[in-house]
Amino acid sequence: MNKILVSLITLFLASNLFGGKVTFLKTNVAEEGFQMYVAMEAVKKLGYDVEVTNDVSYEVAFQTIAQNGKSKDAYIMASAWVPLHNAKIEGAGGSKKIAVLGSYIENCAQGYLVDKKTAEKYNIKYINDLKDPKIAKLFDSNGDGKADLAGCDAGWGCEKVIEYQLDAFKLRDTITHNQGQYAAIITDTIARYKSGKPILYYTWTPYWVSGKLVPGKDTVFLQVTHSAHPVTKSTKLSNGADYGFNVNSQKFAVNASLVKNYKDIVKLLDIIKLNVNDVSGENMLMSKGQNKEADIKRHAQMWVKNNMNKLNKWINEAKKAK
Repeated sequence: MNKILVSLITLFLASNLFGGKVTFLKTNVAEEGFQMYVAMEAVKKLGYDVEVTNDVSYEVAFQTIAQNGKSKDAYIMASAWVPLHNAKIEGAGGSKKIAVLGSYIENCAQGYLVDKKTAEKYNIKYINDLKDPKIAKLFDSNGDGKADLAGCDAGWGCEKVIEYQLDAFKLRDTITHNQGQYAAIITDTIARYKSGKPILYYTWTPYWVSGKLVPGKDTVFLQVTHSAHPVTKSTKLSNGADYGFNVNSQKFAVNASLVKNYKDIVKLLDIIKLNVNDVSGENMLMSKGQNKEADIKRHAQMWVKNNMNKLNKWINEAKKAK
């Protein structure tokens, strides 16, 4: 028996004895790369070889996970926004094919914001206030008389909430939802703010925008007069405020069979945490030019190095589950 055949048999036996491959699905939202690489480094420290896909949309990621619901291989996405992505998960097959694990990044806020100066001058507190054409016109950047909202990319999930609310609050006649490449649109919005003009935009945390347009200092969140959301019945917070969007947690979406076949990975994904401010800080570095793939990997490796004691505790606990 030649050496090549022996090697192939060895690889085959190893794959059947120790399970299949582990693949992380990298989304096409560049700012979610950091959190994926941190989780990937943690899984590698459990002893697994890990592959990473090319950038894929949320829909492709969820479909890939669902299609491998019974696979011996492990498929992991580190950015399932819950409850924002609940409909996407259900549409891909629900809990029979996709398991949602942990609370990796908590307190992910979203909402509409305007510059503080304009909000205070015209007493603007609600997105519903822009139903008044005179108020909406303040945020007109192209001369058509309607407010220009720097909005959400198609496919992210947030765009469906915005579109739903434009109808629910009867804002179609006074607000234009500008979509495209969010990074480019929001860069134009920041430039407009710096030139002293009113701005209206959607954003979320963790993200770098709130480091440049600081809520409470430069801008203010707008509330909604009542909850209107395509997925959840209420978006009201415990303090009574209502910003129109639920506060999300970013969790891990995995193929359902992973829960049975990889007890150690399940435990790790259940307990690992990443502070929302750490992600925003890394995203700020990206906005300043450190945005190449090598930069993002380096940021993740630096986080791992600086948090090794904490990470080792999670790793040791996860190993016990196996």
